[in-house]
Amino acid sequence: MASPRSSSDPLSSTQASRIYLLPNLMTAGNLFCGFVAIIRCIQARFATMVNEGVPEELYTEAVWFIFAAVVFDSLDGRLARLGGRESLFGREFDSIADVISFGVAPALMVFFLILSPDQLPVFRPIGWFIGFIYLLCAGVRLARFNVITHPAVYSRHGLYSTKDFIGLPVPAAAGVIASLVLLLTKEDLQRWVILLPLLMLLIAYLMVSTVRYPSFKEIDWHTKARFRTFILVLVIAALVFLLHEYALVLIFLAYLFFGVTRNIIKLRRRKERLKKHRANRTANVKKSPASGE
Repeated sequence: MASPRSSSDPLSSTQASRIYLLPNLMTAGNLFCGFVAIIRCIQARFATMVNEGVPEELYTEAVWFIFAAVVFDSLDGRLARLGGRESLFGREFDSIADVISFGVAPALMVFFLILSPDQLPVFRPIGWFIGFIYLLCAGVRLARFNVITHPAVYSRHGLYSTKDFIGLPVPAAAGVIASLVLLLTKEDLQRWVILLPLLMLLIAYLMVSTVRYPSFKEIDWHTKARFRTFILVLVIAALVFLLHEYALVLIFLAYLFFGVTRNIIKLRRRKERLKKHRANRTANVKKSPASGE
């Protein structure tokens, strides 16, 4: 008969279901922002259908609520880790909130704004399906993350590392879409609208891929920084303040393609090492003395 788990064990029923106020309050804020973003998207779509109001302003509000959800999502995990207040309940609650804020909200936003039947005719038959593919991959990405970060898995097999994410993180995926929608609603860039559904499919693939992305979880904000790093951070903050929509798009796209580029370089180096290893083996076989007759 198995002995009962201690209350300090993360797999015990007491510890796993524990609700810590501050981290879960941040998760609730994430869920609230995602819910309001969905409401704004529905209101914008309704305003378009009845020719009332300014739908661009409602879509812009939805984008900023998604960005606010990204901030809440980054705070809940960090507060939990800093205070040693992590629990399986918090992880599951966070994933449910992420599905709403970074799955449903961006998918509805792009569908209503671009993929709906009266917006972009080329995507008329499959617009809803593209949005669903994005939502499906976001759900799969979150489920996989919960599995590989489960204490029963990484404590036994050592699969989890806080240095990198496996696959594009869902908040970053939503950030790419939200920043592009913000740019499209602010500037006259309608000729580039057709690229957004294609980018959504690329993002959906990257979420469920094995491409690694930096998590920034191991950054200690209390450590000393080089003067060059400090200046770089200030320059990025100034660009965001001055360029607004363009800076946000560049930051999120840079993160997206950074993982892709790093993965391609890693695969090429691995292929070169394998090719060199095979060449060395072939050379050693040719140099070895002939076997006896």
